[in-house]
Amino acid sequence: MQKKAFITLLLLTWITIMLTALWWYQARYIRPFDMSDTLFLGNGLQLPDELAGEGPIRLVHFWEPACPCNAGNQQHLAEIMHEFADDVQFYHVQKSGSRGQLPGPLQRMQPITRMTGSEQLPASPAVAIFDHYGQLAYFGPYSEGAVCTSSNSFIEPILEALRQGRPVAMGNTLASGCFCNWQ
Repeated sequence: MQKKAFITLLLLTWITIMLTALWWYQARYIRPFDMSDTLFLGNGLQLPDELAGEGPIRLVHFWEPACPCNAGNQQHLAEIMHEFADDVQFYHVQKSGSRGQLPGPLQRMQPITRMTGSEQLPASPAVAIFDHYGQLAYFGPYSEGAVCTSSNSFIEPILEALRQGRPVAMGNTLASGCFCNWQ
């Protein structure tokens, strides 16, 4: 009888440990989010004077450290930075009043503290791409949907077109995806 009680106690302990581990994993790594439709209007979005004008292609990453939507975006952005390192300069704008740091591979991005028009950004994560002349070529999300990868990204084709000298004019975008309110 004691052997049966010991096995039962061992089994209950194992189940308790497994449920605790599952609860911890869900609390730590699984965050709920709402898919939302967001309109990104790039009217008035401009590079700071020291970055404006002719030069390389410039990509500006808009982000908020506490946004759970960053998780799927940051690995993709690191891949973009690696692929386009020779042709694109990378910058970031952090939501005003927020605290946090970009993960290791993204820390090479230069910060922009004040950018005209960024206060009207509807949501993040978002990206603005400026062509060789400093004109806004694209403003909006990295992709559409819950996750962001190179297979559903808007960014690589735009950067490739700009790299080849083709004009791009997508300053206003409507997308459905994982976004955090910037306002």
